[in-house]
Amino acid sequence: METLLGLCIGIGLSAACGFRVFVPLLVMSLAAIMGWFEPMKGFEWLAMPSVCIALGFATLCEIGAYYIPWVDNMLDTIATPAAMVAGTLTTMAVSSGEMSQFASWAAAIIVGGGTATAVQMSTVAARGVSTATTGGIANPVLSTGEWIGAFVLSILAFLVPVLVVVLGIVAMIWFVRWIKAKKNAVRSDMV
Repeated sequence: METLLGLCIGIGLSAACGFRVFVPLLVMSLAAIMGWFEPMKGFEWLAMPSVCIALGFATLCEIGAYYIPWVDNMLDTIATPAAMVAGTLTTMAVSSGEMSQFASWAAAIIVGGGTATAVQMSTVAARGVSTATTGGIANPVLSTGEWIGAFVLSILAFLVPVLVVVLGIVAMIWFVRWIKAKKNAVRSDMV
Protein backbone atom coordinates (compact mmCIF):
# COMPACT_ATOMS: atom_id res chain seq x y z
CA MET A 1 0.00 0.00 0.00
CA GLU A 2 2.88 2.34 0.79
CA THR A 3 4.27 1.77 -2.71
CA LEU A 4 0.96 2.66 -4.34
CA LEU A 5 0.61 5.79 -2.20
CA GLY A 6 4.16 6.85 -3.08
CA LEU A 7 3.42 6.39 -6.78
CA CYS A 8 0.23 8.45 -6.46
CA ILE A 9 2.16 11.27 -4.79
CA GLY A 10 4.83 10.94 -7.47
CA ILE A 11 2.27 11.12 -10.28
CA GLY A 12 0.74 14.28 -8.78
CA LEU A 13 4.13 15.93 -8.34
CA SER A 14 5.21 14.84 -11.82
CA ALA A 15 2.09 16.33 -13.37
CA ALA A 16 2.92 19.58 -11.55
CA CYS A 17 6.44 19.39 -13.04
CA GLY A 18 4.78 19.42 -16.45
CA PHE A 19 3.31 22.83 -15.62
CA ARG A 20 6.42 24.32 -13.99
CA VAL A 21 9.66 22.43 -13.42
CA PHE A 22 10.78 23.99 -10.15
CA VAL A 23 7.48 24.50 -8.31
CA PRO A 24 7.01 20.86 -7.17
CA LEU A 25 10.65 20.63 -6.11
CA LEU A 26 10.20 23.81 -4.05
CA VAL A 27 7.04 22.45 -2.44
CA MET A 28 8.85 19.17 -1.68
CA SER A 29 11.77 21.07 -0.17
CA LEU A 30 9.49 23.20 2.01
CA ALA A 31 7.58 20.09 3.13
CA ALA A 32 10.83 18.31 3.97
CA ILE A 33 12.16 21.27 5.97
CA MET A 34 8.89 21.52 7.91
CA GLY A 35 8.95 17.80 8.63
CA TRP A 36 5.80 16.99 6.66
CA PHE A 37 7.67 14.80 4.21
CA GLU A 38 10.71 12.60 4.51
CA PRO A 39 12.57 12.19 1.22
CA MET A 40 13.90 8.80 0.24
CA LYS A 41 17.54 7.94 0.83
CA GLY A 42 19.72 9.93 -1.54
CA PHE A 43 17.24 12.82 -1.71
CA GLU A 44 17.92 14.26 1.76
CA TRP A 45 19.34 17.33 0.02
CA LEU A 46 15.73 18.47 -0.47
CA ALA A 47 15.58 19.26 3.27
CA MET A 48 18.55 21.66 3.17
CA PRO A 49 17.61 25.34 3.62
CA SER A 50 20.16 26.43 1.00
CA VAL A 51 18.53 24.09 -1.55
CA CYS A 52 15.11 25.49 -0.65
CA ILE A 53 16.36 29.05 -1.20
CA ALA A 54 17.92 28.08 -4.54
CA LEU A 55 14.71 26.35 -5.63
CA GLY A 56 12.71 29.42 -4.56
CA PHE A 57 14.92 31.66 -6.69
CA ALA A 58 14.75 29.26 -9.64
CA THR A 59 10.95 29.10 -9.29
CA LEU A 60 10.62 32.89 -9.35
CA CYS A 61 12.90 33.13 -12.41
CA GLU A 62 10.98 30.40 -14.23
CA ILE A 63 7.57 31.93 -13.46
CA GLY A 64 8.78 35.41 -14.45
CA ALA A 65 10.36 34.25 -17.70
CA TYR A 66 7.08 32.77 -18.89
CA TYR A 67 5.57 36.28 -18.89
CA ILE A 68 8.08 37.56 -21.46
CA PRO A 69 6.68 37.28 -25.00
CA TRP A 70 8.43 34.74 -27.23
CA VAL A 71 10.74 33.76 -24.36
CA ASP A 72 7.90 31.56 -23.11
CA ASN A 73 7.91 29.60 -26.36
CA MET A 74 11.70 29.25 -26.29
CA LEU A 75 11.56 28.07 -22.68
CA ASP A 76 9.28 25.24 -23.72
CA THR A 77 12.15 23.70 -25.71
CA ILE A 78 14.21 23.54 -22.52
CA ALA A 79 11.31 22.83 -20.15
CA THR A 80 10.14 19.70 -21.97
CA PRO A 81 13.22 17.56 -21.24
CA ALA A 82 13.68 19.31 -17.88
CA ALA A 83 10.11 18.40 -16.90
CA MET A 84 10.82 14.76 -17.71
CA VAL A 85 13.91 14.79 -15.49
CA ALA A 86 12.12 16.66 -12.69
CA GLY A 87 9.13 14.31 -12.91
CA THR A 88 11.47 11.34 -12.62
CA LEU A 89 13.28 12.86 -9.63
CA THR A 90 10.11 13.84 -7.77
CA THR A 91 8.66 10.37 -8.21
CA MET A 92 11.90 8.74 -7.10
CA ALA A 93 12.13 11.03 -4.04
CA VAL A 94 8.72 9.85 -2.79
CA SER A 95 8.93 6.21 -3.88
CA SER A 96 8.70 3.48 -1.31
CA GLY A 97 11.63 1.57 0.08
CA GLU A 98 9.63 -1.62 -0.55
CA MET A 99 10.73 -1.73 -4.20
CA SER A 100 14.19 -2.61 -5.43
CA GLN A 101 16.44 0.21 -6.62
CA PHE A 102 15.95 -0.87 -10.24
CA ALA A 103 12.15 -1.07 -9.92
CA SER A 104 12.03 2.31 -8.18
CA TRP A 105 14.03 4.01 -10.94
CA ALA A 106 12.09 2.22 -13.68
CA ALA A 107 8.77 3.32 -12.16
CA ALA A 108 10.09 6.85 -11.64
CA ILE A 109 11.23 7.15 -15.26
CA ILE A 110 8.13 5.58 -16.79
CA VAL A 111 5.43 6.95 -14.49
CA GLY A 112 7.02 10.20 -13.28
CA GLY A 113 8.90 11.18 -16.41
CA GLY A 114 6.02 10.08 -18.64
CA THR A 115 3.43 12.02 -16.67
CA ALA A 116 5.52 15.20 -16.59
CA THR A 117 6.24 14.94 -20.31
CA ALA A 118 2.57 14.40 -21.19
CA VAL A 119 1.49 17.44 -19.17
CA GLN A 120 4.36 19.55 -20.52
CA MET A 121 3.50 18.62 -24.11
CA SER A 122 -0.11 19.67 -23.54
CA THR A 123 1.05 23.06 -22.22
CA VAL A 124 3.34 23.43 -25.26
CA ALA A 125 0.37 22.71 -27.53
CA ALA A 126 -1.83 25.18 -25.66
CA ARG A 127 0.84 27.87 -25.84
CA GLY A 128 1.33 27.20 -29.54
CA VAL A 129 -2.39 27.60 -30.20
CA SER A 130 -2.47 30.74 -28.06
CA THR A 131 0.51 32.22 -29.88
CA ALA A 132 -0.93 31.38 -33.30
CA THR A 133 -4.42 32.69 -32.56
CA THR A 134 -3.68 35.72 -30.36
CA GLY A 135 -0.11 36.58 -31.32
CA GLY A 136 0.94 35.66 -27.78
CA ILE A 137 -1.35 38.16 -26.05
CA ALA A 138 -3.18 35.37 -24.16
CA ASN A 139 0.04 33.57 -23.17
CA PRO A 140 0.34 35.37 -19.80
CA VAL A 141 -3.12 34.09 -18.88
CA LEU A 142 -1.96 30.54 -19.69
CA SER A 143 1.26 31.09 -17.74
CA THR A 144 -0.67 32.26 -14.69
CA GLY A 145 -2.92 29.21 -14.82
CA GLU A 146 0.09 26.92 -15.22
CA TRP A 147 2.06 28.13 -12.21
CA ILE A 148 -1.03 28.30 -10.01
CA GLY A 149 -1.93 24.80 -11.18
CA ALA A 150 1.60 23.61 -10.39
CA PHE A 151 1.42 24.96 -6.81
CA VAL A 152 -2.07 23.62 -6.15
CA LEU A 153 -1.31 20.23 -7.70
CA SER A 154 1.94 19.93 -5.72
CA ILE A 155 0.18 20.60 -2.44
CA LEU A 156 -2.78 18.34 -3.27
CA ALA A 157 -0.37 15.54 -4.24
CA PHE A 158 0.70 15.40 -0.59
CA LEU A 159 -2.77 15.93 0.90
CA VAL A 160 -5.00 13.76 -1.34
CA PRO A 161 -2.73 11.80 -3.70
CA VAL A 162 -5.27 9.20 -4.83
CA LEU A 163 -7.83 11.89 -5.69
CA VAL A 164 -5.19 13.76 -7.72
CA VAL A 165 -4.48 10.63 -9.77
CA VAL A 166 -8.19 9.93 -10.36
CA LEU A 167 -8.81 13.54 -11.40
CA GLY A 168 -5.74 13.40 -13.63
CA ILE A 169 -7.03 10.32 -15.42
CA VAL A 170 -10.45 11.94 -15.88
CA ALA A 171 -8.78 15.11 -17.21
CA MET A 172 -6.68 13.14 -19.69
CA ILE A 173 -9.73 11.24 -20.96
CA TRP A 174 -11.62 14.51 -21.35
CA PHE A 175 -8.63 16.12 -23.12
CA VAL A 176 -8.28 13.24 -25.59
CA ARG A 177 -12.01 13.31 -26.34
CA TRP A 178 -11.89 17.10 -26.80
CA ILE A 179 -8.97 16.79 -29.25
CA LYS A 180 -10.84 14.11 -31.21
CA ALA A 181 -13.97 16.28 -31.33
CA LYS A 182 -11.92 19.23 -32.61
CA LYS A 183 -10.31 17.06 -35.31
CA ASN A 184 -13.72 15.75 -36.36
CA ALA A 185 -15.08 19.32 -36.50
CA VAL A 186 -12.16 20.39 -38.70
CA ARG A 187 -12.72 17.43 -41.00
CA SER A 188 -16.44 18.28 -41.22
CA ASP A 189 -15.62 21.87 -42.12
CA MET A 190 -13.27 20.70 -44.89
CA VAL A 191 -15.94 18.58 -46.54
